[in-house]
Amino acid sequence: MKEKSLSNEKNYNLRSRHPDFEDHFTKWRMLSKLARDSLSCEIDISYGSEQKMTLDLFPANGNDNSLLVFIHGGYWRSLDKSDHSFPALGFVPSGISVASINYALAPTVTIEKIVSQCRLAIVWLYKNAKRANAKNTKIHVCGHSAGGHLAAMMAMTDWESEGLPRNVIKSSSPISGVFDLEPIIETSINEDLQLSKSDAIKNSPLLIVPKNNTPSLVAVGLDETKAFIMQARDYASMCKKYNKQSRFLGIDNTHHFNVVTALSDASETLTTSIHKHILELT
Repeated sequence: MKEKSLSNEKNYNLRSRHPDFEDHFTKWRMLSKLARDSLSCEIDISYGSEQKMTLDLFPANGNDNSLLVFIHGGYWRSLDKSDHSFPALGFVPSGISVASINYALAPTVTIEKIVSQCRLAIVWLYKNAKRANAKNTKIHVCGHSAGGHLAAMMAMTDWESEGLPRNVIKSSSPISGVFDLEPIIETSINEDLQLSKSDAIKNSPLLIVPKNNTPSLVAVGLDETKAFIMQARDYASMCKKYNKQSRFLGIDNTHHFNVVTALSDASETLTTSIHKHILELT
């Protein structure tokens, strides 16, 4: 393997870097079951007719709440929304409704197809926000890892071409996202993704001129690889050029897998920061 490929593999193959990754998945699933058991929810709602086009709703009490749309990670090829109900624990009791969305996985589909499915989920949620006790003028997106990439792609979408208002996404909070996909090409991860250079460029938020000036809170664990921290800093800098309310948030003493677990706890720095970001922009 070439030196550059070895470097990219080390920076992006996080399961090799954290052999205890399954322990984190187990914790997410435990917390997610707690969320589904303890909060009002609707599970496995179809937002389209294709594979895995389903979502879960966790309505906060009352009406006209903000809606936080959470997009799970797994390098676009693994995991499920059922593993990621836990963010509802950190937001719903505070009056923010949560939707957790699924999408088809590589290698069955391409990243471009996954982006398209996530857009359809946003369209469905805009039309059905009341079902989550939310207002469709208060939609915010958040995601972790591959979901951070997808949240960024939602923030940069030309929503008028999808039949929605240009600023339908009020804010974005990507966590530990990949915003330039080109380094992924030279890793073993691409065996499933089958990304070409043109595919990577077309689907890299860092390489796209934004259609909207969506304010973004770009978070990353400060114990992550240099590549993930650099991608987060670079993307936050780009977002800030278009909207001064965008900012970078580094979380001390957290790595790629435990940084997102904080969303289950309303008192954690990441959760309170996203909550404040939402309230400031609603």
